[in-house]
Amino acid sequence: MTEPRNSKSWAQPVDAFHVGEVAEGARKGNVEGRKPTGPLQGFGQLWQKTYEVRVPGPTPEELIATWKAKFGDFWPDYNKFYAPAGGISPGEVAVIGGGKGPAKVTTGVRVIYADDRSWSYMTPEGHPWAAIITFSAHEGEDGSTVARIHLLVRANDPLYEVSFKLFTSRMEDKIWNHTLTQVASHYGVEEPVVETTVLRVDKKRQWGQFSNIYKNSAVRTMLRRDR
Repeated sequence: MTEPRNSKSWAQPVDAFHVGEVAEGARKGNVEGRKPTGPLQGFGQLWQKTYEVRVPGPTPEELIATWKAKFGDFWPDYNKFYAPAGGISPGEVAVIGGGKGPAKVTTGVRVIYADDRSWSYMTPEGHPWAAIITFSAHEGEDGSTVARIHLLVRANDPLYEVSFKLFTSRMEDKIWNHTLTQVASHYGVEEPVVETTVLRVDKKRQWGQFSNIYKNSAVRTMLRRDR
């Protein structure tokens, strides 16, 4: 059987996250040994969110290369992205710390796909979202490059579902709007316009995943069990 042309862009499946070498200060306790969780394993309603901004100048490949290299720099200053030693490439695991007030959490992500125009990551148990998030770039109809963030996401457990309704959904929107604004500003766009599309795909909650609450990383972070 012929191997798919993009087979090297995919990470090998794993049963659990394993954190390699990361920067000093990264807390691995909510990441190491945690199982991957996508939207099928989450508790809350299923949402699809898409954010886009037009960036004249760079090619999609140039934009993605810069975005990968400076990913954490484009985040709000209250969040910290501890990039893996191997950078954003298939199979690498990054540690994340940040948030505000009761939303403070340490967690991580695993890159499941990466090529010259996109990359995707999946979240671990205990992360606020059971999600697959894809970052990509493509040519727009006007000839400019369009940078895109696409989320397919459920809140991971009942506590996160409540916070999603109250404030964390809006916080997530602010994070990705800020990120795309920073990407565009990096290339000299003076007043970037981020277009946001939100669609509720499934209004049902998956009560069979109620037990996800026992891995809640926000609670573990508050209790300092994330080291």
